Amino acid sequence: MNALVIMHVESEGPGTLGSFLENRGVRLSFGRLYAGDSLPPDVGSWDLIVSLGGPMNVYEEEQYPFLRDETLFLQTAILAGVPTLGVCLGAQMIAKAAGAQVVKSPEKEVGWGTVVLTDDGAREPLFRGLPRVLNVLQWHEDMFHIPAGGTLLASSDACPHQAFRFRNALGLQFHVEVTEDMLSEWFRGMPELDGIRAVYRDLRKDLEAQALTLYTNLLGMAP
Repeated sequence: MNALVIMHVESEGPGTLGSFLENRGVRLSFGRLYAGDSLPPDVGSWDLIVSLGGPMNVYEEEQYPFLRDETLFLQTAILAGVPTLGVCLGAQMIAKAAGAQVVKSPEKEVGWGTVVLTDDGAREPLFRGLPRVLNVLQWHEDMFHIPAGGTLLASSDACPHQAFRFRNALGLQFHVEVTEDMLSEWFRGMPELDGIRAVYRDLRKDLEAQALTLYTNLLGMAP
């Protein structure tokens, strides 16, 4: 099985998702767009595509030209039926590729919080076996709208659109892939760092079990 991992910035790698996939024999290839990598012309080479987070806005194409290329790539992947997962910016990129708007979220979310699965989310194969309320790490100012024909899967009080499905593509506004090392890097020099790490240590067992269930479900959706 072959998976393509699209990265927009060096600090936002696949974390626990990458480790899970590699441990199950999935061959990972990386499109490090920030480093000048080009996306492959044939989406059919991949059994799974993952688009990760980043600090840029989906419409900052003049500053980050690779966003334009990725939009076209994701549109092609959706049309081809390749299972695709987007995380944070990646989810917004999928929404954009599917014709939906990405706008400022009603509230900026940074740090630990919860999201609640909708009724459709509770029936969604990606979330099978998970509780209706999930502890997650957030870091975003923008919010995707749900593409026409798509389904809202999760919400929160601060940001009503937290997860969605559009055909074969799934978007998560929140992060489930974080490790303590990633958190230390993301929050380096910020007053929130100690608190962020303390909560992670308290929740670690549940977070790892939650991620394992989600990743197993994701792998089961790939051919």
